[in-house]
Amino acid sequence: MESVRAEILQSHSTCIAAARIDISAPATQIFDLLADPRCHALFDGSGTIQGSISGPVRLHLGAKFGMAMKIKVPYRITNTVVAFEEGRTITWCHLMKWTWSYELADLGNGQTRVTETFDASNIPWFAEKWLNITGAMKYNPKSIAKTLVRLKAICESN
Repeated sequence: MESVRAEILQSHSTCIAAARIDISAPATQIFDLLADPRCHALFDGSGTIQGSISGPVRLHLGAKFGMAMKIKVPYRITNTVVAFEEGRTITWCHLMKWTWSYELADLGNGQTRVTETFDASNIPWFAEKWLNITGAMKYNPKSIAKTLVRLKAICESN
């Protein structure tokens, strides 16, 4: 049996990491999972999300949601949804100003292409320092790919 992999995309910037995968599920089903912050720990490929601690059941533009996280030490972070197009795009950021985006493209026949992007191109100096300390940009492409593989497994098992 062939192992499932997401395609890590090449970026022209050291501040951007992205990957994509095709999922045999409708975009609406996938988007429903992405728009529910209580589900994020289920498909997180980085192992940093410990759980949802606050926020709405379904995200929307301007929604705030808190997550319990752990990168070396436990902490909590509040994210804000900064882009939202039902069934197609959702993006959030937090204090450090980098963004996590999911873009969904309907390929027809119940197939959806999902692209996840981490973008740290417009962040303050202290956030850049944190990314360097944690080595995030080195690990993000692989973590994003793992996230997409988990998302695919969840969506295709329903």
